[in-house]
Amino acid sequence: MNQEKKYPLPPFTLESALEKVQIAEDAWNSKDSIKVSKAYTIDSEWRNRTQFINGRENIVAFLTKKWENERNYKLKKELWGFRENRMAVRFEYEYQDKNNQWYRAYGNELWEFNENGLMQKRYASINDLKIAENERKLM
Repeated sequence: MNQEKKYPLPPFTLESALEKVQIAEDAWNSKDSIKVSKAYTIDSEWRNRTQFINGRENIVAFLTKKWENERNYKLKKELWGFRENRMAVRFEYEYQDKNNQWYRAYGNELWEFNENGLMQKRYASINDLKIAENERKLM
């Protein structure tokens, strides 16, 4: 059986953890929900704010709706720490809602990967701040 793999694989080194975070940032900035979902296990468990999302199909549906409502989305991720198959990541992103109000969202994610480098758990805590267009940092 050909196992699906997403490199780099755990256990992570500083270099491979930084690479994994950059790959995730690039994928999310593509706003391609199918591409993003392929970094997660078929039965991946998410907590995103107060929502619980399970499995790739639900991830695709969630992200598709997210990017319909969060226009001009731009994300920056930063590795906060790592150990073996787990990472802590700090992030911020900016977006514009359907009423053209800009927001900056701040948060932290806890990630757990399986042996094939697919994320099996993602726990995200996120807060939104209304900003003026001239306060944007992420272009």
